[in-house]
Amino acid sequence: MAARVDVPGLVAQAREGRPRAVARLISLVEGAAPELRAVMAELAPHCGGAQVVGVTGAPGVGKSTSTSALVSAYRRTGRRVGVLAIDPSSPFSGGALLGDRVRMSEHASDSGVYIRSMATRGHLGGLSWSAPQAIRVLDAAGCDVVLVETVGVGQSEVDIAAQADTAVVLLAPGMGDGIQAAKAGILEIGDVFVVNKADREGADATARELNHMLGLGEARAPGDWRQPVVKTVAAEGVGVDEVVAAVEKHRGWMEEHGVLTERRARRAAREIETIAVTALRERIGELRGGARLDALAGRVLGGTLDPYGAADELLAELTEAG
Repeated sequence: MAARVDVPGLVAQAREGRPRAVARLISLVEGAAPELRAVMAELAPHCGGAQVVGVTGAPGVGKSTSTSALVSAYRRTGRRVGVLAIDPSSPFSGGALLGDRVRMSEHASDSGVYIRSMATRGHLGGLSWSAPQAIRVLDAAGCDVVLVETVGVGQSEVDIAAQADTAVVLLAPGMGDGIQAAKAGILEIGDVFVVNKADREGADATARELNHMLGLGEARAPGDWRQPVVKTVAAEGVGVDEVVAAVEKHRGWMEEHGVLTERRARRAAREIETIAVTALRERIGELRGGARLDALAGRVLGGTLDPYGAADELLAELTEAG
């Protein structure tokens, strides 16, 4: 029999900044433990204070190095920082393959920094399914800033736009980013753009082309946010303070125009929807073990019922059973 988890005590310890308590809470989140509902209810009154910053971009642009440099920059200002580094999942264990905590080991002894690697576990879009709840844990634990580093799969990493207050998109010269700038995908969701490895040849050209492409975007009304392009050499800490300044400027703009509250409301709505849809899928999955779903599938194959009609019947039965 599993030991009972003292959720209120665990949350209280996390609020005091105890790393083991924070780690335990995130593990409960990742494992979808029976205590998850109680954890979220206990955390709810303490959430909403953290600034959530997403860091995304194609593989090789230096996301982990940039994230580590941002941690250092925020710590210099005295802010507590939480990092969620989303890694691709091992097809064998389901765990995270890369282990960003190793790559950010310089912050390991800093009590004002908490770093956690999370596996995608097959979830597309660059984030882990449990990332929103893990963000809540770090928020309630007193982190002033939560940095969320995505997997690095390319243009499909748009989930971060829905989870972050500010999305920072990284590019690098010599990686085809000039062409990518003209395409749909992650470049459409950036609030701040960073050309990293700016000491390499072609960095100025990449920044110019990016500024040009941004200028060709939708017409902006006076006062609309204009995404800045910042050049950095994250490995040397060059330009990182300018990235932090751009993020802070974006936050100020959002607060002034009511965008921050709007984004967070959409984030909460999406989180509710995801939980509800997941619960519905689980209930449908339970039906697969019985004859009802097979019967509906047989009627569709036999031409006596169309898929939409079958889905309507299924939803009606789930609603009645609920």
